[in-house]
Amino acid sequence: MIRAAQTVDWMAVAPAAAVAATALAVLIADLWLPSRRSGVLTAIGTVGVVAALIFVGLLWGDRRATFCVGAADAAFTSCSYIVNQLTLVFQGVVLVGTLVVLLLAHTDTAAPESRLPGGETGFLVLASATGALVLAAGRDLATIVVALEVVSLPAFALVGLRRRDRRDAEAALTFFIVSVVSVAVMIYGVSLVYGATGALHLDRIAVALGDPDTRTGLAAAGAVLTLVGLAFKIGAVPFHFWVPDTYSGAPVFVAAYLSVVSKAAGLVGLVVVVTHGFAAYSDAWAPVVAALAVATMTFGNVAALRQRTAIRLLAWSSIAQAGYMLVPLGAVAAGGPTGQLGAAQSATIAYLCIYAAVNLGAFGVLAVVYQRYPGATLEEFRGLVHREPASAVVLGFSLLALAGLPPGVAGLWAKIVVLDAAVSSGAGWLAVAVAINTVIGLIYYLRWTVLMFSAVPDRRAVLSYDVPPLSGIAIGLATAGGIAFSVLPQIVFGLAEASSGIVGG
Repeated sequence: MIRAAQTVDWMAVAPAAAVAATALAVLIADLWLPSRRSGVLTAIGTVGVVAALIFVGLLWGDRRATFCVGAADAAFTSCSYIVNQLTLVFQGVVLVGTLVVLLLAHTDTAAPESRLPGGETGFLVLASATGALVLAAGRDLATIVVALEVVSLPAFALVGLRRRDRRDAEAALTFFIVSVVSVAVMIYGVSLVYGATGALHLDRIAVALGDPDTRTGLAAAGAVLTLVGLAFKIGAVPFHFWVPDTYSGAPVFVAAYLSVVSKAAGLVGLVVVVTHGFAAYSDAWAPVVAALAVATMTFGNVAALRQRTAIRLLAWSSIAQAGYMLVPLGAVAAGGPTGQLGAAQSATIAYLCIYAAVNLGAFGVLAVVYQRYPGATLEEFRGLVHREPASAVVLGFSLLALAGLPPGVAGLWAKIVVLDAAVSSGAGWLAVAVAINTVIGLIYYLRWTVLMFSAVPDRRAVLSYDVPPLSGIAIGLATAGGIAFSVLPQIVFGLAEASSGIVGG
């Protein structure tokens, strides 16, 4: 059944509203608290995110309902904001990622020598996360574009938040310029779609595009251009140029946020737009997505082979991982939209959930390391297990999971899901591309892992640091998720299957 009303359904918007209210609470509290009381601000942010997670759980429990907000007419059709299982899975990923990032950020903002203001940091993270939550529920192109900007604008400020830091300023400027261009192209695409269909709501666009009489090159061009802004958010080639410089110039917890939460926002926008609005034009957009997938994972993996610093390697790794996520959607072209979109959506969701957990674990360890060793090279991780065994084990597990090797079995399940989606759709060439790129990825993931577990002649050359309690909790949460998905993969597969429906929102 559909619960709809022209007035605001506060339960449906509760997760996003809770995070938005928490962002304002953090900013206001920062005005009254003494300096260096970032622990209180972190506590406020954490409570707000946990409350939003509780709301997500309550909404998930009502499996019979699809919540509709902002209906286009009195018949409560064509909703602008829909909350269903698909929305809730992505919102869960965003909220858990935001929680981990807030805990990691506390280490940076609480440091005596820190140039990061705690209040502004928490506010910007939560404000950007609010946009990601809305983007997951948006079902008209206007809402999606606005939500995408709400995700991006605070992220620009986060990247350049360290005052008087030239590298941060350059990274933020690069991020901003590429984002502005990509969003401009996306808005142009939206205008073409509106001109061809006379609608902005995705369900109405789907009906209009499904009519053979209205099938035009204008609509096809608009559909492809609309994907450009979303491809930028996930760091797909050729919209990836901002990623390495931005990740290496920004604080590591910001890089972690961009690699998981911001990427999830772009991915959900892309999934929703192509499956709910442009399904009839899969022959136009799917080949583009397939080409993006191959170029992204190949370019990302090959470039990662040449990296010598940890943060830049993870930056290129995140680009390659985005390519794997696009494979199921690119494979739709071979099998056609009927019966394929639900399976492609399910495979993409499963991969994202696993990627988010293990990638946050890797960035979490790196965030702690970079507190004392900014710009640490891979060679400096040699023999890490002898001095920091817990960190070496967590980072090694995360890297092996990203590679798809035991004991990081979660990553293996993710690769299998993507390969199965390509083969089932008849896109065998995409499956071959995934297999080849997985082998390439093994080289740099294993090289880094072997370094950490190698003997070191001079113990003084080994990284040595203390793990702050909140950072330890953040890393533990991410690692627990990776372990759970490895031991009980049916958890993530069940979430993906529950959210794979196309009809009805």
